[in-house]
Amino acid sequence: GLFGVPELSCPEGFQEAQDKALQESEQLVQKACSTPPGPETVMIFDQLSDSLCRVADLADFVKVAHPDFAFREAAEEACRNIGTVVEKLNTDVELCQSLRRLLADETVLSSLDPETRRVAELFMFDFEISGIHLDEEKRKKAVELNVRILDLCNEFLIGTHIPNKIDKHVLPEHIRYNFTAEGNYLRIAGLHADCPDDLVREAAYKIFLHSNTQQLARLEELLASRNSLAQLVGYDTFAHRALQGTMAKNPETVRQFLEKLSEQLSKRTQKDFEMMTKMKMKLNPHNSMLMPWDHPYYSGVLRAERYNIDPGLYCPFFSLGACMEGLNSLFSQLLGISLYAEQTKRGEIWSEDVRKLAVVHETEGLLGYIYCDFFQRPDKPHQDCHFTVRGGRLKENGEYQLPVVVLMLSLPNSARGAPTLLSPGMMENLFHEMGHAMHSMLGRTRYQHVTGTRCATDFAEVPSILMEYFANDYRVVNQFARHYKTGQPLPKNMVSRLCESKKVCAAADMQLQVFYAVLDQIYHGKHPLKKSTTEILKETQEKVYGLPYVPNTAWQLRFSHLVGYGAKYYSYLMSRAVASMVWKQCFAQNPFDRAMGERYRREMLAHGGGKEPMLMVQGMLQKSPSVEDFVDALVSDLDHDFETFIMDS
Repeated sequence: GLFGVPELSCPEGFQEAQDKALQESEQLVQKACSTPPGPETVMIFDQLSDSLCRVADLADFVKVAHPDFAFREAAEEACRNIGTVVEKLNTDVELCQSLRRLLADETVLSSLDPETRRVAELFMFDFEISGIHLDEEKRKKAVELNVRILDLCNEFLIGTHIPNKIDKHVLPEHIRYNFTAEGNYLRIAGLHADCPDDLVREAAYKIFLHSNTQQLARLEELLASRNSLAQLVGYDTFAHRALQGTMAKNPETVRQFLEKLSEQLSKRTQKDFEMMTKMKMKLNPHNSMLMPWDHPYYSGVLRAERYNIDPGLYCPFFSLGACMEGLNSLFSQLLGISLYAEQTKRGEIWSEDVRKLAVVHETEGLLGYIYCDFFQRPDKPHQDCHFTVRGGRLKENGEYQLPVVVLMLSLPNSARGAPTLLSPGMMENLFHEMGHAMHSMLGRTRYQHVTGTRCATDFAEVPSILMEYFANDYRVVNQFARHYKTGQPLPKNMVSRLCESKKVCAAADMQLQVFYAVLDQIYHGKHPLKKSTTEILKETQEKVYGLPYVPNTAWQLRFSHLVGYGAKYYSYLMSRAVASMVWKQCFAQNPFDRAMGERYRREMLAHGGGKEPMLMVQGMLQKSPSVEDFVDALVSDLDHDFETFIMDS
C-alpha cells in the first residue's frame, strides 16, 4: 500500500482508512471527556489529532500528485470528509470542556512542562477560533461560515488559474503565434513574462489579468466572510485572528515592518527602475515608459548582460547525484546526519521514479523517511513543495512514531544514459525543500500537533530559506559541484557571478513583494473595505510599488496566495530576514561549524511549533531582534560584494 499503509493498495482503501480513523476518533473523544484533567488529557487530544491527520495529510498529498485519477478522487473525498469532522470537533462543547477544565486548574497547569502547556493552549485556540465560546446559534453560524470559506477558497483558487480567451482578430497577426489557438479564439494562460517582444507581454498582461465579474464576486465574498468569522469569534479583523501565535503577533507589527522596509528600499528601487527604463529605451526606442509587464523581463536582461550567467554553463556541474551528495555531506558535517537510499516495497510508491531516503543520525539512529518525487510527469503540478505525510510523536508505548515527508520538485527527465542536470535555480530549490525536510526530521516533538513544520507561518520558511544561503556559498558548492563529464570543479568566479547576479534589481523585486504583502494586509484589515478591491489595488500599486496601474486589469484575481496565506503573505519576507541574521551571525564564518549546527538544531529545529517562535529566534541569535533589525538584515543582503565587483570589473 502507498507509504506502507496496507489499506491503500487501491483507491477504495481511502474509505477504509477514513472509517478506521473516524472510529478511532470517536473512542478518543469519549476518552477525553471522561479523563480527569492532567497531562493525559493533552496526550489524548494529540492522539485524536494524529488519527485524523494521518489520513488527511496523506490524502492532501495524494489528491494533487497521484498519477491515477481514481486515487486522486478518493483522496479528495477523504480530505473533504475528515475536514468536516474536524470542523464538528472544533465546536464540540463537551470535548472543549475537558480541555477547559485542565486550563482552569491552576495546580494541574503549573505541573505541566512548557511544551505540554503550549500544545494545550494551541488546541484551545483552535476551539476558540471556531466560536466554541458562543451561544448555539452563533456557533452554528461560525460552522456555516467556515464551510462557506472553504468552498470559496477552492473556487477562487481554480479561478486564479483559468485562462482567458480573446477573439484572435483583436491581436496583431505577427504576435498571434505566441498564444494557443482555439478556433477563432486565442487562449492566454499566463503572463509570458520572459518573452522578448514587448507587445506580447503587454497583450498577455492586459488579457490574462482582465477583470472577471464572477472571480471578483468570489474574492469579495471570501474577504467579507473571513472578516465576519473573525468578528464573530471576537477579533477586530481577520488579520488579528490570523496573526495569533506568529512571530509578528499582530497586524500593527506587520504594518510597521512593511512600511520601514519600503522606506529603506525606495531609493534603491528607483535606481533599479531607472536601469530597466534605460535598457528598455535601448531595445525599444519608440516606447520607453516602464510598465508592470516590463519588470520581470528587463531585470532578467540586465542580469544576463552584466554577469553572463547562462544556466547552460552551470547545469553540467549540478547533476542531481552531485547535489544530493552535497546535501548529504553538509548535513553530516553540520548535524551528524546521513541520507541512505532504501528499497521500496510493491505498491509503496506512486511512480517508479520516486526514491525513498532514510534519514539516520550517527548516534540516535533512524529519524524518519523522505520520499523524493523529483521528476516531471503529466498531470503533476508544477510546483516545488514539501508535504508532511505523517507527523512524528511519542507513542503511548514509549516508541517514537517516525515522521514521513514527501519532497516534490519538477525536474526535467534526463536523456537515456545522461544524468539529470539542474539549473542553479533548481539546485537552490532542492536545498530549500530539503531545509523543510530537515525541520520535519529534527522537530522531534512529543506531540504530533506541533511536530516539524507545524509551526507559525512566518517561522516555517526560516529553515528552508537558510538552506538557500548554504546553496549560494562557494565553500559549500565547492564540495559537490563537479562537471559530470570531466570531474572539473565549478570555478569560484562562476559562483561569485551567480550570487552577484541575484542582486541585480533585487530591491525592485523585494519592493514588489512588499506591495503584495501590503495589499494582503489591507484586504484582511478593517471591513467594510473603503473601496473596491480593484481600487485598493490601484492605489496601493501606485503608492507602494511605483509602476502604473493598468486600467481594466485586476491582478488580485490571480493572487492565489490569498487562499493559503491570507493576512500572512509578509511571512516570506520576515522568514528571510531571520534566515539572513542566522546565516550572518552563525554560519557565514564557517558553514560547516558543528557546534553551530547543534545549536541550530537545539534552539530552532527541535521544537517544531512547540515553543513560541520569537523565543526560538532569541535562543539562536542570543538577542531579541527588533523590526529595524529585520529590515536591516534584508536591505544589507542587497549590497554588492566588493571583491566580486572588483574582480569582474
